[in-house]
Amino acid sequence: MATYRASEDGMQKAKTAFKISGQSKAGLAAISCVSRTTLNNFFAGKPVNCPKFQSICKELNQDWRSIADLDTEEVETATPEIDSLVQTIRQQVSADILERCGKMRILDMEQPIEYGDIYTDVNILEKISGRSRLEFAEMLAACQGEDFDRFGIGKVQGKRLPGLEAVDKYSKLMILGKPGAGKTTFMKRLAMLCSRGDFQGQRVPIFVTLKEFAEFEGKPGILAYIDRQWSGCGITESAETLLNQGHALVLLDGLDEVRDVDHDRVLADIKGLAYQYRECSIVITCRIAAREYTFENFTEVEVADFNEKQIAEFINKWFVVKGDLLKAKLMIDKLRDRKPVQELATNPLLLTLLCLIFGDGSDFPSNRSELYKEGLDVLLKKWDGKRNIERDQVYKKLSLKRKEDLLSRLAFDTFDKGEYFFKQSTAERYIADYIRNIPGASDDDLQLDSEAVLRSIMSQHGLLVERAKGIFSFSHLTFHEYFAAKRIVDSSIAQGVEAFQKLAGHADDKRWKEVFFLVLGMLPDASSCVLTIKREIDEVLAGDQRVQEYLMWVSEKNKSINEDSTTITYLFYLSLDLYLYLDLDFYLYLDLDLYLSLDLSLSLSLDLPLSPDLYLYLNKSIEKSKELGCNINFIAILQDLRQQLPEKSAFSAWKEQYLADWQQQLHTATIQYRNIGHDWHLTTLQSNTLKKYYFANKLLREFLQAEDECYLTLTTRQYITDTFCRPFDLIPPPPPI
Repeated sequence: MATYRASEDGMQKAKTAFKISGQSKAGLAAISCVSRTTLNNFFAGKPVNCPKFQSICKELNQDWRSIADLDTEEVETATPEIDSLVQTIRQQVSADILERCGKMRILDMEQPIEYGDIYTDVNILEKISGRSRLEFAEMLAACQGEDFDRFGIGKVQGKRLPGLEAVDKYSKLMILGKPGAGKTTFMKRLAMLCSRGDFQGQRVPIFVTLKEFAEFEGKPGILAYIDRQWSGCGITESAETLLNQGHALVLLDGLDEVRDVDHDRVLADIKGLAYQYRECSIVITCRIAAREYTFENFTEVEVADFNEKQIAEFINKWFVVKGDLLKAKLMIDKLRDRKPVQELATNPLLLTLLCLIFGDGSDFPSNRSELYKEGLDVLLKKWDGKRNIERDQVYKKLSLKRKEDLLSRLAFDTFDKGEYFFKQSTAERYIADYIRNIPGASDDDLQLDSEAVLRSIMSQHGLLVERAKGIFSFSHLTFHEYFAAKRIVDSSIAQGVEAFQKLAGHADDKRWKEVFFLVLGMLPDASSCVLTIKREIDEVLAGDQRVQEYLMWVSEKNKSINEDSTTITYLFYLSLDLYLYLDLDFYLYLDLDLYLSLDLSLSLSLDLPLSPDLYLYLNKSIEKSKELGCNINFIAILQDLRQQLPEKSAFSAWKEQYLADWQQQLHTATIQYRNIGHDWHLTTLQSNTLKKYYFANKLLREFLQAEDECYLTLTTRQYITDTFCRPFDLIPPPPPI
């Protein structure tokens, strides 16, 4: 294929035209349908094939003849033979590439699916996250407080580069990534694009699965192995012809999957290939933390987790193939509502699992512990098992069950301290202590390198990741919570209710909410756990007479509205007077319709939505008061107050002059006729204790609602409902379990 290069004057013209256009190089490359490498070669006066040269000139509004060095014959005539050979061999290998790289069937898929149908472009981090020098305090700052961003806890604040652009930018590339991050999928995509001439059209793709190469009969060198691949495609030409002239895109996938016995030989072959054929583009993939590799002239990058946009794109493509776009939208909406599940979706492998699960039932399992366990099974067992990959174990006695136990201990202790990130020395100490206490551990076992075990767990399962130099975390907060919950459940076997009593101490802490539900979901019968938690909650206020009087009022007030004494109305009345002391925001915790149907009038008197819509709100309060059979004098006062409200246009002026008095009238009537709004003269300590009690009971109510998530006996459910938010002296002993 003929090529052109820009003359000296042509290069200056082109650069001036580019500057005037105001475009970025990425933008110009995109509209010219060329790669960034081709564009860089164009501006550097290097050879560019004729159609692409002309396309770039066209987008710069330049006549290609005025840019090209037409007096030079060497570039235009020197490579037709090799270009023709590239085209011929690419056609000959295309069927083989399509067969090996065109489809995927993983996990529990019933049939293969074409990669191109669901492929979502990956992003690359040019700076390896685990090598950054962030301080421990900087990492913790991302997750302080109760409402930190779950989805972004592991977010790396590094520049993201599109994967194709990274391969174009670096001719020698080592791509690292966690298990299931999409490394192999990306490599197969590169092979497919190159074989069609849509990417690096001057090269032929050579796709090598390093595990297969390492275990190939006769242990050939890598060049001989490639030649055998090509001979199966009917190619008689040696790959060395193209390799020598830089016309090959060599894709070496899965360095971490090579067994120890083959490792040194394969490593030497790769280094020899890179040294001998310097002009070729070579890409290697490997799990992060698998080994410390040093490949001279290779740039190391990392596959970034999927962001929300990529997750949505993958889901849409998945269900387009299945012919069900409505299910795609439903799944995306469900993920937004279930942030812990959405965290897992940042990993392409786990996202595939979620799509399979959602496709079967149009929902995720209500028992979240079962869903997370299935995800863990994929990382711990299935992903390698289904591909027949046996990894060398650093420590044979550290079985999968023992690894789970080790991770549970580490998870609970760090989560209990609020440490979402922990130092490498902390993780290694847990490993050493755990191995020391394994029955039958020998002196050799005790000398085991804890760092090697840590990195083995990281590379093989991806459950721990290095967020910065020497600073680790679980790969997903969801898994951190899961293993913390598993530790509590495992401890309950030996400690009984004592384990649940410790858990109850966190009932008012929103940070522990997910752990609570995971514990309940893991237990075959959660009745004992829930009754223990309820008992601990009730005893918090047992010795305070004034607070017990307040709870008695809550109980009586609830009965005056609803003889059935529902848990939600108890919470409403518990919070209604509390907000005078505790600054509770009802709109966050209670349904607005319920709020209007009970005592919105108190809010109107104290915490108004101060706007012209006040008339509408008061109307609703009057209607609900009539429905509830409130005192007719109270309703009359509400109607009179409604009459006092001005037209919308006069509201601002009226608000300044009359609002305070209007509010006071409403407040007084609310206390007199609705028995709400009293000043209970609670101390700060009492108020704060009641706040904990309120949030703990709110969590208890959610347990009752989660009928499909945990098993509770009918007697347990009824007991909790009957004694919900009652004064301690009126609570009978719990039913036997």
